[in-house]
Amino acid sequence: MKEELIKKIRGCPTLPSLPAIAVQVLELAQKDHVDIAEIARVISKDPALSSKILRTVNSSFYGRANTISTISHALVLLGLQSVKTLVLGFSLVGNLAKTKAKGFKHVGYWRRSVYAATAARLLAGKLHIVQQEECFLGALLMDIGMLVLDQVVGEEYGNVHDTAANHQQLSEIERKTFSLTHADASGILAEEWKLPPVLAVPMAFHDRPKDVTDPALKKLTDIVFLSGRCADVFVDEQPADAIAFVRKAFAESLQINETDCDAMMKEISTKTKEVASLFEVNISDGPNFESILKRANETLVDLTLRSQQQAEKLVKQNIKLKEQAVTDGLTGLGNRASFDQFLAREFAAALESGGAISLLMIDVDHFKKVNDQFGHPIGDQVLKVLGQILRAAARSVDMAARYGGEELALVMPNTTKVVAAGVGEKIRRAVSAKPLVFGNVSVPVTISIGVAAIEHRLPFKEVAHFVKAADLAVYAAKHLGRNCVKIFSAAKPETHAA
Repeated sequence: MKEELIKKIRGCPTLPSLPAIAVQVLELAQKDHVDIAEIARVISKDPALSSKILRTVNSSFYGRANTISTISHALVLLGLQSVKTLVLGFSLVGNLAKTKAKGFKHVGYWRRSVYAATAARLLAGKLHIVQQEECFLGALLMDIGMLVLDQVVGEEYGNVHDTAANHQQLSEIERKTFSLTHADASGILAEEWKLPPVLAVPMAFHDRPKDVTDPALKKLTDIVFLSGRCADVFVDEQPADAIAFVRKAFAESLQINETDCDAMMKEISTKTKEVASLFEVNISDGPNFESILKRANETLVDLTLRSQQQAEKLVKQNIKLKEQAVTDGLTGLGNRASFDQFLAREFAAALESGGAISLLMIDVDHFKKVNDQFGHPIGDQVLKVLGQILRAAARSVDMAARYGGEELALVMPNTTKVVAAGVGEKIRRAVSAKPLVFGNVSVPVTISIGVAAIEHRLPFKEVAHFVKAADLAVYAAKHLGRNCVKIFSAAKPETHAA
């Protein structure tokens, strides 16, 4: 569908063409040695176009103190880029305005385009960007793909256009229906016209500025995209979403607060009426920003409350996700990854400071028999209870974790082996004191605990050796009858209790 439509666009006989005068100006401007006088003569051949350019540069939109009376004067004072952009803008709009509509009403299209163009130039000026005229023209022409699709697809495009509640939704529906958007069509036309990248890229990517990789072009594309959202404030039937979006974008991307943002929107409202008259687009019946804001205020309050609620919900979700990332889902203890990270950090700190650190490895005795006799659900319940007991025994500076399977662990920073073994003995007694009861099922449970510690002279230089030592102590406890605590010794494991 996409390739076929692109082929139709390129071969469409009614596709908007670049006016002859615009072609001449572009060609002259691209020469190594630009002849300003020749460009002035070409523009002056079209009295109507010359008149519009002079009216524009002398309008309050440019804010010049002295009157500019000739195109040559305009080229000298404003620069070639500014005048070239105005030539392209006026000649194109003049040609495109004659295009007969097939599937959708062009009035709304032109209204949004002029609001966007005004917003783009003001934004570029606010951000001290040199290419203010390019931003103006890029925003003015960014939606030209809508006219292209209207010519190529006709009534079907009109139906798609009318289905969309707003401009953002329009792009989504276009993509689903045609496999390309009006922005893609704008890019194709810019390519056919051989427009420079400074115009072509913002036109083609105004709906997805994040896809632009060139930093300079991305900045212009961002402005064109945001100018479109500014325009939506004035053309959408329900403008609250657009106002909220613009305020947020101004605050986050441009560091412009809400008051200054609203002041700029008022300026866009005022200046667009002047620009629209220059381009012979009628927006005289358009509401000003104050009336739009008044109408949208109730919805904006609701949007703000919902945004705050969503933000709070997101914070809670992030906290929960972080907890899940470091927590064992069954026991509620730390998981293996968090255990490894915590132990590595505390082990390194103990080695560096010469302080103490102890590790308890805890293994459930005959756990396979528990699963075989009572079933895996009961086995899971046993591990949950053991997790509760271990968590209760741990201090705030300790890390209680599920090491794997039926093996649990307790890392105790700044703790000697004697103290750690004492804690291990309390845990062992708590577990073996009485059977664990789940409904009408009584399960006798005992555990074997191995203790390894760093104290001044013990030879552990790596975490893996430290963990292995605690494991060896567990194996010794198992070998000596289970249900006991053993302390690792370089000579042999010591028995702490039986």
